[in-house]
Formats: sequence, structure tokens, C-alpha cells
Amino acid sequence: MSQRPVTSFASLSLPAATLENLSRLGYTEMTAIQAASLPPALAGKDLIAQAKTGSGKTAAFALSLLARLDARRFAVQALVLCPTRELADQVTTEIRRLARAEDNVKVVTLSGGVPLRGQATSLEYGAHVAVGTPGRILDHLERGNLALDALNTLVLDEADRMLDMGFVDDIAKVARQCPAQRQTLLFSATYPEGIAKLAAQFLRDPVTVKVEAQHAGDQIQQRWYEVSESQRLTTVARLLDHFRPASTLAFCNTKARCRELVELLQAQGYSALALHGDLEQRDRDQVLVRFANRSCSVLVATDVAARGLDVAGLAAVINVDVTPDPEVHVHRIGRTGRAGETGLALSLASLDEMGAVGRIEQLQGRESVWHSPAELTPAPGGRLLPAMATIHIQGGRKEKIRPGDVLGALTADLGYTREQVGKIDINEFATYVAVERSVAGEAAARLNQGRIKGRSVKARLLTD
Repeated sequence: MSQRPVTSFASLSLPAATLENLSRLGYTEMTAIQAASLPPALAGKDLIAQAKTGSGKTAAFALSLLARLDARRFAVQALVLCPTRELADQVTTEIRRLARAEDNVKVVTLSGGVPLRGQATSLEYGAHVAVGTPGRILDHLERGNLALDALNTLVLDEADRMLDMGFVDDIAKVARQCPAQRQTLLFSATYPEGIAKLAAQFLRDPVTVKVEAQHAGDQIQQRWYEVSESQRLTTVARLLDHFRPASTLAFCNTKARCRELVELLQAQGYSALALHGDLEQRDRDQVLVRFANRSCSVLVATDVAARGLDVAGLAAVINVDVTPDPEVHVHRIGRTGRAGETGLALSLASLDEMGAVGRIEQLQGRESVWHSPAELTPAPGGRLLPAMATIHIQGGRKEKIRPGDVLGALTADLGYTREQVGKIDINEFATYVAVERSVAGEAAARLNQGRIKGRSVKARLLTD
């Protein structure tokens, strides 16, 4: 009988039901970060793990905290702190999927942008795992909605970004309210000085694991273009015209640059939206929904704002500015070329940025491949518009609207085909549905005159 490879989940001391669930979810072999961090984490050790977004780190800490849960005890036994609401939502979804093997594990999300009252009610009913942003977690602790006396696992996810966003004091306040006898797991893409201080303060004799942030050379095609400052933004438009990627994430180092680039792209007829820290939560939600459902071709973002954003099938990443941190560059481009697909990483650099380019080359262990902007010519077919457009419907989970209700209204009632309807996202108070661009305006008008679940609704087409 052949020996199982050590990268198999079956090599871990996990219950048979958990292994069966992992197999059903298509998890057979561990990723590098899972193989490095799960054995010490399952052994109860404190952990500092360095790994990028998309490396499988959520499953690494989720399996560990689930192994320590007593589902019969209705009290919060694990707390996961995340930098953004979007990441908290993703982590909650993943923990719920991994917890299916265990009966009745309750996971609650506690983050801003959503009324406190509903979250407080969820906690009253009893939760085993709480996932949220530091500020909102602290809010619930101060109001007495959240008790941590039964806590045995504290997870700090994307700790570097939480520090970047100014959460260090909030994290410290939350950690001090956790029992001293607990396991603490800290995950971070980079390891700045602040992380070492945080770890020294709240972790006991931690095991440190690091997975190199590298990508297969053939997976991501990296191209560099030297530009003058005055050429930079217009070159982004030329890259889009030349390569015509269906979806592009463009990184800028500042909010001002994001706004400037989006204005230029929109004026040239591109479907482009900005994602930065000054956006209201509702606007942020709309931007993310529209990019994920293929209603927007170009998302222009700062590093902090895009943290935790994981879009399937991202065709290209454009580095509008070179980041001074080489590890951040590697994380940026690692968002494309995933799950066996190829991706395009296009970077612009001025002479002033060549020092930062050198640090990136050093980290990647390879020289940059340079091209001239003069090579960029518009591809045939004209401006590439997104295939879908988004209809916003007033009313969401509060009105008990479900995806099937929206699909039924568009297909059974209004006669559109299933193929003409894309992703349906429902949050507390709003519903977003992607519809084929050619019929989206008409569909929004007809929904406005029709009904969903027997009730009249207000629907409008979202435009740039």
C-alpha cells in the first residue's frame, strides 16, 4: 500500500467527517501555507504565518479553530479579526463551508456598515465563531453584546493591513479582553516592524512559518514599460486598448491618483470605477459587486482598499505606480493567473522609481522584461465594453428577497433567458443583479413596473 503524501489532509489529525467534507469541497492536497501551518496550529501552538491573499490561509486557521470548538457549548470560542468587511464576509463563508462536517456550528460576522442591532440579536441566539473588523468587535464588547470568557482561539488575519489602517490600538484592546490561556494565530502577507511588536505583545512562544510569495513564471506574463510622469495615465488607456483584458485591477499608490485615472478612463469611454478609503460603505459595496459580476472592466484601487478582494478570473493587473514595498508588488500581481489560468501583469515605472524596481527584481530573483510604450497599438474591435450591466433593486435580505425570486421575475415573468442573467448579490437592504448589457436598460424599466415576491420594487440601472 503506497504511503500518503505529507501534503494530503489525511495526514493531519482531523476527524473523519472533516476529511470527508474537505474531499467533497475538492480539498485533497494542502497548499504550501496549509502544510506548513496546520500541524503546529492543530498541536495548539501560537503561530506567525506569512502568506499572501489567495494562498489558502483561511482554511489553515479555520480548520485549526474548528478542531478546538465544542459545538454543544453556545458561546464564542473563536474570534477572527480582519481589516475589511469584505474579507470578514469571505472568511465567514469559508468557515461555514469547512464547518459543515460539524452539526450546528454558528458563525457570525461583526463588521461596520451594517446596523448593530441585527448583529447583537445574532449573538444573543448564540454563536461559536465571531469574524469581524476590530472597531466593530470592540463596539460589541463595550456594549456587553459579546463575551469572550469561553474563547480559546484568537486569529489576526492580514495583520499587516490592519496595522496600515490604524487598527493597532483596537487590536490591543480586543486582545486584552481575551483569556490569557488561548491560542493566537497571526497571518500576515508582509512582516513589517509593527507585526513583530504585536506578536511579542500577544503571542506566547510562537512558531513562525513563511511561504515564499512567488508565482510560476509561465502563469503570469510580466511586462514593464518606462514612462515619464506626464505619460503615465494615458499609457494605462493604451495598455487597455492594446491588450483588451476583460477585467483589470489597476493599482495606484494614492487616492488622488485613483480619482485622476478613473476620470481619464471614463472620459475615454472605459467602464472604470475607483476603490479607495474615502468611499462610503454603500458605494464601496456597489463598486465591488459591479467588478465581480463583470459589469465594470477596470477597477482602480489603492493597496489598502483592495485588501481581501479576490476576483475569480482576473485577466490583468496594471501597476500604475511602483510600490516601494517589493512584497506588496508580488501580492498585487498574484491576483491574476490563479487556478491554472494565465494572467497579465503590466507595470509602469519612471526613472525615479528604478530603485523600487531593483528591489522587486531582487525579491523575485529575475530581471524585469522591458517594453516600449511605442509598441502599444489599439487592437481591432474598438473599445471593449463589459458584457454585463448591473440593476440595483431597493430591498434585500430584510425583505426576504432571495436569488430565485429575482431570477424568476426576470425569466418567468419578463421572459429573459437564464443566459441573459448573471450574478445576483443580496445584502441587508439592496439587491444587485447583472444582466446582459444589451437588454439591461429595458430590464430595469420593466422590473420597475413589475413585481418581485408579489410586491412592487424600485429598480434602476447603475451607470459610471
